[in-house]
Amino acid sequence: MEAARPATVEDVGRLAQLVGEAVAEQAEGRGGFIWSRREARATPAEASLALLVEDPGALVLAGTIDGCIVGYAVAVTEELRTGDRLGIVTDVYVEPEARGVAVGEVLMDHVLAWCQERGCRGIDALALPGNRQTKNFFESFGFTARAIVVHRRLR
Repeated sequence: MEAARPATVEDVGRLAQLVGEAVAEQAEGRGGFIWSRREARATPAEASLALLVEDPGALVLAGTIDGCIVGYAVAVTEELRTGDRLGIVTDVYVEPEARGVAVGEVLMDHVLAWCQERGCRGIDALALPGNRQTKNFFESFGFTARAIVVHRRLR
């Protein structure tokens, strides 16, 4: 059975492993070189995840199948200049072998509910241009492009 639950400090080691897998999977794809060095959660990730798990202003979820952690999601909120709140999905990842059975969907349902409970006006997430699967995943939840970042490689 697929589920999502709040992550605990005891989960941090496993979640950090998944962070490493997520970054490695994306680093070589289109847009991944800069993303893995700028926006991606730094690895090893234990310290940053441990802080987030205990931060009441962040949501860290463990995605499970039959109690085994196979994915995770992290969301935070940001206050905009106008005082409005924006939800930000900073991380969402499910192991390749566990995809296609709704773990990611269960994680996103929790993220959406959490952001809505906090009065967010919207939610941002990032999908790299070379990752059609991630783009399609977010689109299935009603996400659309809000901005496009362009980049020119110099070397």
